[in-house]
Amino acid sequence: MAAKDRLSTYRSMRSAERTPEPVPAEGPLPAGNDDTFVIQEHHATALHWDFRLERGGVLVSWAVPKGLPTDPKRNHLAVHTEDHPMDYASFAGEIPHGEYGGGQVYQWARGTYETVKWTDREVQVVLHGGPAEIDGAKFVLFQTGGKNWMVHRMSPAPAAASGRSWAPLPELIKPMLATAGSLPPPRDDDQWAFEMKWDGIRAVVYIEGGRARAVSRNDLDVTGGYPELRALGEALGSRQVVLDGELVAFGPDGRVSFGALQQRMHVRGASQVRSLARSVPVTYLIFDVLHLDGESTLELPYDERRALLEGLGLAGARWATPPVFVGGGADAMAVSKAQGLEGVVAKKRDSTYDPGRRSGCWVKVKHFLTQEVVLAGWKPGEGRRRGGIGSLVLGVYGDEGLTYVGNVGTGFTAAALADLERTLAPLEQAQSPFDVEVPKTHAKDVHWISPTLVGEVEFGNWTRDGRLRHPSWRGLRPDKRAEEVRVEPQGNG
Repeated sequence: MAAKDRLSTYRSMRSAERTPEPVPAEGPLPAGNDDTFVIQEHHATALHWDFRLERGGVLVSWAVPKGLPTDPKRNHLAVHTEDHPMDYASFAGEIPHGEYGGGQVYQWARGTYETVKWTDREVQVVLHGGPAEIDGAKFVLFQTGGKNWMVHRMSPAPAAASGRSWAPLPELIKPMLATAGSLPPPRDDDQWAFEMKWDGIRAVVYIEGGRARAVSRNDLDVTGGYPELRALGEALGSRQVVLDGELVAFGPDGRVSFGALQQRMHVRGASQVRSLARSVPVTYLIFDVLHLDGESTLELPYDERRALLEGLGLAGARWATPPVFVGGGADAMAVSKAQGLEGVVAKKRDSTYDPGRRSGCWVKVKHFLTQEVVLAGWKPGEGRRRGGIGSLVLGVYGDEGLTYVGNVGTGFTAAALADLERTLAPLEQAQSPFDVEVPKTHAKDVHWISPTLVGEVEFGNWTRDGRLRHPSWRGLRPDKRAEEVRVEPQGNG
């Protein structure tokens, strides 16, 4: 077949004056051994990997959105694209935006391959060269319809091939939780690591094929609300990783601000999310790695998981791996106080990760008391708040069900009150949601609501009759389930 036929589509989509990509003149195709392969990481409109195999003087090409699979049980989509010239095997660089395929192109792997089978609908090859996960591996590409193909790994998973156990990327790992308490005694200080207690939303982030998926503590997919995570997924490229961390926002003073984060926590509309991501950006602070490239790390001790996490070098515009204090609990507390943070989380250095469990191996030590609360109703305000919310009626679940623990009427901004009025209006109901009867003086004039929302308050202490003393509103917690809210042991930290 003439050279112009094999590359005519490629040439029609590019101009040598506008792109650094090779655009060869028409003419005979180069003679080769039909054994060169190249994989290029392509950060275009959507991240993908271009898999190219030399055949008949051109590079036959597929765009693979998630890269070549490492798990033989999971096939990946491969979209057949136009043939590329052989010179493209060494191309890397920036394709100008506005041009076809605009974005950065990196060389991800290059080597040789053996042809096992090649037909118009099926291609089987064994790759030689590139990263360990593909070197020596056998893949088959098969057509499923039109330009759509699938790529299947015929060789064992990389970990299995080296004698290690292979674990596919899990769908869900519930985050490990901390108990409230005090700093470990000084004599045990070196057995603990101390991390800052960040004032944000807990999120476990799953990364595969350059895509990030974020899940909150109550198992909700919150990816759409935090587009900042897209770049983190792209930065990790083809790696399979599960990370644990906290989504935080910063106030005008540069400190972590739960109030600023409130503006992002309830928004899911794409246009509003994009706007808020510019005005109130969120940063993902990463403190643990739970799965890495086909291996679960849950059974590894904290020190080993921390070493793996630091080895990933996760530092970007909207993500970071904050430092940890190994020993020195009192110093860590002093730093957290100077930064205006809640306190620290002390983690036993030899402890494993216990998904979904509240463990004494993680201890949160606070500078001030906080409590999650269930919103059960509201009382009308007076003066400037006349006609709106004056205070929120709060409850906590105990042995007898939902129990009244007081009202909160301070700590609100005007914007927070307006948002609460819109949020609570459709939840109103005639009957009290409490399982334990509320004293009549506290129940008077209350607008009861369905007890589905969780908030958080800061307070002085608990009274003898189980009420919050001097509570101040901190914000809603959409990442928490109402039925899980219990009185939190406060310790003496």
